[in-house]
Amino acid sequence: METYQFRWLGVTVEGKIAVVRLNRPDVLNALNREMLAELDACFTAMASDEEVAGIILTGTGEKAFAAGADIRQLAELSGVSGLEYSRAGQAVFERIASMAKPVIAAVNGYCLGGGCELALACHFRFASENARFGQPEAKLGLIPGYGGTQRLARLVGQGRAMELILTGEPVSAAEAERIGLVNRVVPGAELLRLSIEAARKIIANGPLAVRLALETVTKGAELPLERALAFESAMFGLCCSSEDMKEGTAAFIEKRKAQFRGK
Repeated sequence: METYQFRWLGVTVEGKIAVVRLNRPDVLNALNREMLAELDACFTAMASDEEVAGIILTGTGEKAFAAGADIRQLAELSGVSGLEYSRAGQAVFERIASMAKPVIAAVNGYCLGGGCELALACHFRFASENARFGQPEAKLGLIPGYGGTQRLARLVGQGRAMELILTGEPVSAAEAERIGLVNRVVPGAELLRLSIEAARKIIANGPLAVRLALETVTKGAELPLERALAFESAMFGLCCSSEDMKEGTAAFIEKRKAQFRGK
């Protein structure tokens, strides 16, 4: 098992569930370059860590998941460095989005700008009742640069994404759930427990099936329907050739718990 020690992240692993906490509560967990580098290192390591099967991403404290990017760093950007800044952040978030292990955002409090883009990069999102979501970059003379213009529109539709991005106004957790930005709103005291419970339900399923489902949904969303369906069939066939599929169907028929091996 990897040892996870970071300055701006807190990481604990128990029962194959990793909880990663953004840890700059004094600035509402704002994302700076150093934190992004640590997120990249953390998720790179967890991708190959056999003791990690599911990941919860949350913020330290009750006030914020992440209130955005570090404004002081943004203020220093030029055209060239701004391009590089955006592409670097996109690469980190794409690493999270393309993980072969489920990543759940447990959003506690403010989830704005780069923080909202980080939540969007996770496979799905739970939110506390006090969570607030938004892309306020236009208020700073900017646009979202870590994937928000693309992932938000794909998740909630172009019209709703346009409204959030162009007005820069935040929405409540209840409204975020209504438009499909979050999967479920729960009491703040229950957020982490319910997120871990969901992760445990996922990793109790066939590991190969979970990995292939993540890949099929993620990649298929970027393909024309005909090609996406062909990709789905290929992945379905791959599942059918696995030991896990034979074990899972046999266990169902024999009315016992399946013993998956991820093969």
